[in-house]
Amino acid sequence: MLDYRVETRVSSDKSLTLRDLPFAVGDQVEVIVRSQEHPERNGKRYPLRGKPVRYTEPFRGVAEEDWEALQ
Repeated sequence: MLDYRVETRVSSDKSLTLRDLPFAVGDQVEVIVRSQEHPERNGKRYPLRGKPVRYTEPFRGVAEEDWEALQ
C-alpha cells in the first residue's frame, strides 16, 4: 500500500482538487481529510507545571510489601 500526502487549501466552493497523483487510472484509493488547525490550548495540558513540589520524609524507608514492582 502506498501512502501519498499533500497539503492544500479548501477552495471558495468548499472543494479540493488533487492533481498528479502517483496512482494508476482505475486504482481504488481511500481519501481521509484532516484539518491542520489545532484547537485552542489554554494552558491546561500540564496542570502541575510550575507548581511547588513538597516531599514529606523523602529519605524514609519503604516497606517491601509497598513496592508495586515486586508484586
